[in-house]
Amino acid sequence: MTTFDDREQAFEAKFAHDADMQFRAEARRNKLAGLWAAGLLGKSGDEAAEYAMTIVAADFEEAGSEDVVRKLSADLGDRASADAIRAKLAELLPVAKAQLMSEQ
Repeated sequence: MTTFDDREQAFEAKFAHDADMQFRAEARRNKLAGLWAAGLLGKSGDEAAEYAMTIVAADFEEAGSEDVVRKLSADLGDRASADAIRAKLAELLPVAKAQLMSEQ
């Protein structure tokens, strides 16, 4: 193998790793957002964990995070606006990434 082939394989592996980490970070962010929303809804314990998983599952409806925003907005009603939810998602993404990095 040539050096060029080695570099190409390394770039492909890094791209795959980065895509996987982004997916995991977004799923973790959605779980954290679900737990946050569960608290606003008065849920705790197993009920909060189950609700958080419905938020994670909601992200598979379409690309991007608007499906999560819609789900949370519908569930929370007047407890949080769509803009507040987007801000919370933006706030939780670095937290989710830090958690994933500390687990490795």
